[in-house]
Amino acid sequence: MINGLYDNIDLLKKGLDASWLRNKVIANNIANVDTPGFKASSVEFESEFKRALESGMEGSRGGDSLDNVTPKIVRNPGASFREDGNNVDIDHENVELAKNSILYNELVVQVSGEFKRLGSAIKG
Repeated sequence: MINGLYDNIDLLKKGLDASWLRNKVIANNIANVDTPGFKASSVEFESEFKRALESGMEGSRGGDSLDNVTPKIVRNPGASFREDGNNVDIDHENVELAKNSILYNELVVQVSGEFKRLGSAIKG
Protein backbone atom coordinates (compact mmCIF):
# COMPACT_ATOMS: atom_id res chain seq x y z
CA MET A 1 0.00 0.00 0.00
CA ILE A 2 2.77 2.43 0.92
CA ASN A 3 4.78 1.64 -2.23
CA GLY A 4 2.18 3.11 -4.58
CA LEU A 5 1.29 6.03 -2.34
CA TYR A 6 3.47 8.56 -4.12
CA ASP A 7 3.37 7.15 -7.67
CA ASN A 8 1.20 9.94 -9.05
CA ILE A 9 3.37 12.58 -7.41
CA ASP A 10 6.49 10.98 -8.90
CA LEU A 11 4.92 11.01 -12.37
CA LEU A 12 3.84 14.62 -11.97
CA LYS A 13 7.34 15.54 -10.79
CA LYS A 14 8.81 14.14 -14.00
CA GLY A 15 6.38 16.30 -15.98
CA LEU A 16 7.24 19.37 -13.91
CA ASP A 17 10.97 18.78 -14.38
CA ALA A 18 10.52 18.46 -18.15
CA SER A 19 8.36 21.58 -18.31
CA TRP A 20 10.88 23.55 -16.23
CA LEU A 21 13.71 22.50 -18.53
CA ARG A 22 11.62 23.35 -21.59
CA ASN A 23 11.01 26.83 -20.16
CA LYS A 24 14.77 27.35 -19.75
CA VAL A 25 15.45 26.15 -23.31
CA ILE A 26 12.76 28.40 -24.78
CA ALA A 27 14.09 31.36 -22.78
CA ASN A 28 17.57 30.63 -24.15
CA ASN A 29 16.22 30.49 -27.69
CA ILE A 30 14.46 33.84 -27.22
CA ALA A 31 17.56 35.39 -25.66
CA ASN A 32 19.58 34.36 -28.71
CA VAL A 33 17.13 35.47 -31.37
CA ASP A 34 19.69 37.99 -32.68
CA THR A 35 22.81 35.82 -32.28
CA PRO A 36 24.30 35.02 -35.70
CA GLY A 37 24.52 31.29 -36.37
CA PHE A 38 22.52 30.31 -33.28
CA LYS A 39 20.39 27.20 -33.70
CA ALA A 40 17.26 26.81 -31.60
CA SER A 41 16.86 23.88 -29.24
CA SER A 42 13.85 22.02 -27.94
CA VAL A 43 13.09 19.45 -25.26
CA GLU A 44 12.04 15.89 -26.05
CA PHE A 45 10.17 14.14 -23.27
CA GLU A 46 6.51 13.37 -23.88
CA SER A 47 6.95 10.67 -26.53
CA GLU A 48 9.48 8.71 -24.43
CA PHE A 49 7.35 9.16 -21.31
CA LYS A 50 4.24 7.92 -23.11
CA ARG A 51 6.10 4.93 -24.52
CA ALA A 52 7.39 3.99 -21.06
CA LEU A 53 3.91 4.37 -19.56
CA GLU A 54 2.35 2.19 -22.26
CA SER A 55 5.09 -0.38 -21.86
CA GLY A 56 4.46 -0.52 -18.12
CA MET A 57 0.70 -0.84 -18.58
CA GLU A 58 1.15 -3.80 -20.91
CA GLY A 59 3.23 -5.53 -18.25
CA SER A 60 6.21 -5.79 -20.55
CA ARG A 61 9.34 -6.60 -18.60
CA GLY A 62 11.55 -5.41 -21.42
CA GLY A 63 9.97 -1.95 -21.52
CA ASP A 64 11.58 1.27 -20.47
CA SER A 65 11.35 2.08 -16.81
CA LEU A 66 9.77 5.43 -16.01
CA ASP A 67 12.74 6.06 -13.74
CA ASN A 68 15.01 6.11 -16.79
CA VAL A 69 12.90 8.56 -18.80
CA THR A 70 14.44 12.01 -18.65
CA PRO A 71 13.91 15.13 -20.74
CA LYS A 72 16.54 15.67 -23.41
CA ILE A 73 17.66 18.92 -25.02
CA VAL A 74 17.83 18.57 -28.79
CA ARG A 75 19.39 21.13 -31.13
CA ASN A 76 17.17 21.93 -34.12
CA PRO A 77 19.49 22.19 -37.10
CA GLY A 78 16.58 23.18 -39.34
CA ALA A 79 16.95 25.58 -42.20
CA SER A 80 17.31 29.25 -41.46
CA PHE A 81 15.49 31.83 -43.51
CA ARG A 82 17.92 34.46 -42.31
CA GLU A 83 21.25 35.34 -43.84
CA ASP A 84 23.04 35.10 -40.49
CA GLY A 85 22.19 31.39 -40.10
CA ASN A 86 20.03 31.87 -36.99
CA ASN A 87 16.92 29.68 -37.10
CA VAL A 88 14.99 31.04 -34.09
CA ASP A 89 11.39 31.89 -34.96
CA ILE A 90 10.35 34.32 -32.23
CA ASP A 91 6.63 33.83 -32.89
CA HIS A 92 6.98 30.06 -32.56
CA GLU A 93 9.03 30.41 -29.38
CA ASN A 94 6.43 32.72 -27.80
CA VAL A 95 3.64 30.26 -28.61
CA GLU A 96 5.68 27.39 -27.14
CA LEU A 97 6.40 29.48 -24.03
CA ALA A 98 2.68 30.16 -23.53
CA LYS A 99 1.77 26.47 -24.04
CA ASN A 100 4.49 25.37 -21.65
CA SER A 101 3.38 27.87 -19.02
CA ILE A 102 -0.17 26.52 -19.17
CA LEU A 103 1.11 22.95 -18.90
CA TYR A 104 3.36 23.78 -15.95
CA ASN A 105 0.53 25.52 -14.09
CA GLU A 106 -1.79 22.56 -14.67
CA LEU A 107 0.83 20.15 -13.35
CA VAL A 108 1.24 22.30 -10.23
CA VAL A 109 -2.54 22.17 -9.68
CA GLN A 110 -2.42 18.37 -10.05
CA VAL A 111 0.43 18.05 -7.52
CA SER A 112 -1.45 20.28 -5.10
CA GLY A 113 -4.51 18.04 -5.47
CA GLU A 114 -2.44 14.95 -4.75
CA PHE A 115 -1.10 16.48 -1.53
CA LYS A 116 -4.62 17.52 -0.49
CA ARG A 117 -5.79 13.92 -1.00
CA LEU A 118 -2.88 12.63 1.05
CA GLY A 119 -3.67 15.13 3.79
CA SER A 120 -7.31 14.05 3.81
CA ALA A 121 -6.31 10.40 4.02
CA ILE A 122 -3.98 11.10 6.94
CA LYS A 123 -6.63 13.09 8.82
CA GLY A 124 -9.14 10.32 8.21
